[in-house]
Amino acid sequence: MFAGRDGEGFGFGEGAGTAGEAVARYLDTLDSAPALLGLGEPTHGVEAFPLLRNRIIEHLVRYRGFRSVAIEIDGLAGRIVDAFITGGEGDVDEVMERGFSHEFGALPSNRALVAWLREYNADRAPADRVRFYGFDGPMEMMSAPSPRAALMGAHGYLVEHLGQARVRHTAERIDGLLGYDAVWAAEAAMMDAAQSVGDTDAARALRAIADDLLALMEAEAPTLREASSDAAYRDAHLLIRTSLGLLRYHSAMAWTAPMAERLAALGGLRDAMMAANLRAVASAEAERGPTLVFAHNAHLWKRRTAMDMGGMAVRWWCAGALIAPELKDRYVVIASDTAEAEGTDAAEGDPGSLQGVLSQALASGGPRAREGALFPADALRGAGTDGRVLQARSDLKDPRYIPIDGLDGMDAVAFIRGGGGERVLWGGEDGGGDADQPSRTS
Repeated sequence: MFAGRDGEGFGFGEGAGTAGEAVARYLDTLDSAPALLGLGEPTHGVEAFPLLRNRIIEHLVRYRGFRSVAIEIDGLAGRIVDAFITGGEGDVDEVMERGFSHEFGALPSNRALVAWLREYNADRAPADRVRFYGFDGPMEMMSAPSPRAALMGAHGYLVEHLGQARVRHTAERIDGLLGYDAVWAAEAAMMDAAQSVGDTDAARALRAIADDLLALMEAEAPTLREASSDAAYRDAHLLIRTSLGLLRYHSAMAWTAPMAERLAALGGLRDAMMAANLRAVASAEAERGPTLVFAHNAHLWKRRTAMDMGGMAVRWWCAGALIAPELKDRYVVIASDTAEAEGTDAAEGDPGSLQGVLSQALASGGPRAREGALFPADALRGAGTDGRVLQARSDLKDPRYIPIDGLDGMDAVAFIRGGGGERVLWGGEDGGGDADQPSRTS
């Protein structure tokens, strides 16, 4: 088995400790603890990866001072989950339905995480409770909503604390420009720019208004924090960031460029929203402890993301690549993957691939890696491969599973033996639904 800098393999499973302990041992090899620890998954809707996340976050919260978790769901919806786990009233079924976008509330692993966080927080002082964040925008794979809720919420906050005379725009004018919400959310606009309202006179006026409100909010930040609270200000800033991000996104939907360029612009804008939200999380949690960030690998690694969308190769800079130059060693990313997918172990299906080599490494680890192992990327580069770059396995058919291709842009790989083919969401061959499920570049 490949080794860490301390000479020990980071195996986990029966006889080797938990996945959380393996991550903790890896963190001990770093010069300093990260502010954001990214944990990626190679596909959505498969329970093995969020279950792995749950085991890791439980250990890191209990023993390593982590005090927040951020997940690839709508940041506005995520506030519902945070309120629930920090002592708020409510029905867990409603929280799972309204607090998780992308249909992720249907995952049993997410329900288990919410239950554990609420129980853990129950007898703790507010300052010591684990917080929950969504860091995605409110868009889905094939649609984006009206900016109404976010924009009107931000406007209301400013009027409440500064007075209408200080706010240049009225709620009535904004409401009139917004029009019908269903027009904004039309799915046809994703693939046909002519169906989008993002470049209308009203949309351009709303974008200027959102920019004015953002500028006012930041210029009056000390007044607003004193009049409300730091938490209320951060919440309002999330609202105005989201509204402006949505307006930019709708504008890109109306762009008449070739489809590949248009989709790349949309992907880049969405990840830019994610990056802004992660910066806000890091700032809010700076004095409390590190944050575990869970999302698709393609949003977290420190390199350009490439995906296949309708047969087009589309590339853009993901959130991890955007925040990494600023946070430097305060951002660490662990990508995850699996030996078994579609009923075939990579060691048999494509033994020379990255997944095949890691599967063979797990096998050689014996009881030290019954469940899986965490491999530092530096230890993997060139190890046992005659210096060649390890590429993704190529023996699979399901485009929703994106195996790790090369080691650039990641600090470690969490590799599990099996379970990667047990899909809970979108089990049909076409994936089903309108959820956020990317596919690999072919």
